[in-house]
Amino acid sequence: MGRKIHPLGFRLGVNQKHYSHRFAQTKDYPKFLEGDRQIRTSIERYIANHMTDTTNYGGVGYIEIRRKTDLIRVDIHTGFPDLLIEEQDLGISQMRGYMENILGVKTQKLRIVLTSIIQPYGEPKILAEHVASQLRNRVPFRRTMKKAIELVGRTVNRGIKIQIAGRLNGSEMARVEWAREGRVPLQTIKASIGYSYQPAQTIYGVLGIKTWTFRGTG
Repeated sequence: MGRKIHPLGFRLGVNQKHYSHRFAQTKDYPKFLEGDRQIRTSIERYIANHMTDTTNYGGVGYIEIRRKTDLIRVDIHTGFPDLLIEEQDLGISQMRGYMENILGVKTQKLRIVLTSIIQPYGEPKILAEHVASQLRNRVPFRRTMKKAIELVGRTVNRGIKIQIAGRLNGSEMARVEWAREGRVPLQTIKASIGYSYQPAQTIYGVLGIKTWTFRGTG
């Protein structure tokens, strides 16, 4: 059977960078790895719990974490920074306090920086969250994939692929459907590929959503 490798891990060191930056001893690697996971999870959970509009999903593309001796810097790359700032209960200072309580950070300062993404729907994670939001609102999956591809366009990305798996439109048997526009060369290592997976809980069960974007080679 075919064995699929993760598109991002496959390209680490070629054209894919790490989202965590630190200098530490080998024995401390598990501790920092778990700490980074907690930071990312707490940010996503905080945004989800404090959104006043349930149709919004934050629009966080990815989170970069840089650790120094006395500082933890968290860069939140989002396609909709105004949304995170304008929410009454969703301020940066409140988020910082929430994360400090969750993580128990006492000896290090925690700094949170918002960075805007120019083409939000060209980011695979934001696109996958958008598709998941539409499916939770019972929008037909074919229309959802078509509209998502139209949102991305072909201005930045040379290719896009969207795959949805599960009980589509409430059918008794689960199946996989996908749509593609342009080229998405997954086996070309020098190809710059973006990838994300997002589950969507519907009344019929969980749907798995995968998105790939091809930005060019080099």
